[in-house]
Amino acid sequence: MRDYLRDPAEIYRQSFAAIRAEADLSAVPADARGVAERVIHSCGMTDIVDDLRISGDLPAAIAHALSGHAPIFTDSEMVRHGIIARQLPSGVEIVCTLNDPQARDIGLARQVTRSAAAVSLWLPRLHGAVVVIGNAPTALFALLEALDAGADKPAAIIAMPVGFIGARESKDELAGNPRGVPYATVLGRRGGSAMASSVINAVTAELAS
Repeated sequence: MRDYLRDPAEIYRQSFAAIRAEADLSAVPADARGVAERVIHSCGMTDIVDDLRISGDLPAAIAHALSGHAPIFTDSEMVRHGIIARQLPSGVEIVCTLNDPQARDIGLARQVTRSAAAVSLWLPRLHGAVVVIGNAPTALFALLEALDAGADKPAAIIAMPVGFIGARESKDELAGNPRGVPYATVLGRRGGSAMASSVINAVTAELAS
């Protein structure tokens, strides 16, 4: 058995030292580079920085919303559990409506995915909330359609759905027209729950420090 580093603090320090040495973050807005580092750390891919699109005002928008006890809406339980709850300000609720019976009924009635239907359950509380999508492209499409139809704007959109059908297209739509909302996304097929939740964790780590 080979020797390996065991100290968690040193593992953390060396990990971020490697990211800073290997990743060119010059194209990322200065205020968002901490978020970019966390995303890279979550997936182990320094080259993903080329596909990251992060608004410079995203960290401040998230921090302001959460400090005001705005809810966080997630498209999957994996994203919800990836968010480090102990770092959140007291009173912040993480909401996943995917398994709400209403989402199933709405999906069947409208002939859309349950992920897309679940977004409609966010709308009464969407104003000033934080949205984190790390799984379903149809959830991102549904959110953008709702905004185009006049829904209240969230404070921030973190959108990193993953996959082969709709993932690239939904994120291209957001990056091309973020509807006036600070956002973070990763272009192409890559994404996932760990990457999406890491954005929240990057911001709340600063709030908790």
